[in-house]
Amino acid sequence: MESKLRLVLVEPNGSGGLIHYTYQLCTALADEGVDVTLITGKEYELAHLPHNFRVNNMLELWSLFDPQVIQNIDASAWQRRWHKVRWTVRRGQRAVRLILAWINLTRYLSKLKPDIVQFSKINFPFEAVFLAQMRRRGLILTQICHEFELRESEGGSFSGLILRAYADIYKNFSAIFFHAKENCEKFLTLFPFVENEKTHIIPHGNSGWLLKYFSQAYDWNSIRSRYGLKPAQPVVLFFGLLAPSKGIDDLIEAFALVRQSCDAKLLIAGYPTKHINIDELKEKIAGLHLTEQVFLDLRYIPLEEVGALMGLTTVVIYPYRSSTQSGALQVAYTFGRPVVATDVGGLPEAVEEGRSGFLVPVQSPDDLANKIILLINNPELTKVMGTYARHLSETRFSWRSVARQIVKVYGQLLEKGST
Repeated sequence: MESKLRLVLVEPNGSGGLIHYTYQLCTALADEGVDVTLITGKEYELAHLPHNFRVNNMLELWSLFDPQVIQNIDASAWQRRWHKVRWTVRRGQRAVRLILAWINLTRYLSKLKPDIVQFSKINFPFEAVFLAQMRRRGLILTQICHEFELRESEGGSFSGLILRAYADIYKNFSAIFFHAKENCEKFLTLFPFVENEKTHIIPHGNSGWLLKYFSQAYDWNSIRSRYGLKPAQPVVLFFGLLAPSKGIDDLIEAFALVRQSCDAKLLIAGYPTKHINIDELKEKIAGLHLTEQVFLDLRYIPLEEVGALMGLTTVVIYPYRSSTQSGALQVAYTFGRPVVATDVGGLPEAVEEGRSGFLVPVQSPDDLANKIILLINNPELTKVMGTYARHLSETRFSWRSVARQIVKVYGQLLEKGST
């Protein structure tokens, strides 16, 4: 009897989009007969869900979604200065915790000796030291490369130096997976020492698991009231982490044009990263006289509320200025919502123009507004496109397809005895 492939997936983030992605991938891989172990942080938010794989939440880290960030948005100047001092101290403490977590992880994996260890995003260049040590101990390492650029950096030579520092990370992987051909080609341009045969393109899996949280018993009147919506008022939604690269400024400018043609409301729902200035965002909204027409829901949206949010929505917008791919876009597809996205990164490979949504040039509020207006003013078109988006979620972006492609690559790695 052929033994199962023993695979360990390492996702340090116990909450947020990456652990959602990894949970679904682990489930699909286990369904394909792989012996799967997930290693993650102590604060694993999906522990209550059914698992057909093992979970070891051994990593003593921290939650990505700190409520103090939200509280600090409306804090006074002296409170912000105090928070800055505290956060500086906390960064030092977290650095120590992260190093200890990597030491423990290296020891654990060296003793366990799985067939393959798969990582997701590697956050700091120094982590290459531990990856190299694992590789020297005979472990086969791979990565799902969700991100390989410093998307929120200021640019310039300093960013170039940091990017080169990350090069040592990728030398340790025997296979690297990308979610779009464009991303893979750009990666190989930035890191030309990586051999082409080590790179593989797979679809970004859907968010079908969120459907179990959707309830037919939602009190829609109450939900609409929470967001200040009129009965049957069209809703334009931005959903996901808030960061400068997401193009939220462009969306607000576009929505000012949308309001000239229809009585829609814009919901911006998501957790603000440290890179975005919410005060400036509010000033922009006020300056365009949109304070009553734009609702900011600045939270990490609970899983049970995602379906309700999508249920309100007419169209979901992804106005990114830069991107590799978008897990948030897959949420819209899962709930049968058409999208308008910019033609950057891997988004053109996920959006079928005129079928599941529309693509517009980056930083083009006029084009963005025109497509939003087109969908709001054509309910039948919106319905047809939403249905097709749902079809893509169930077929092209199914996790079964993703898992089978990954298993095929891992089988080839083991046959070659790659290190």
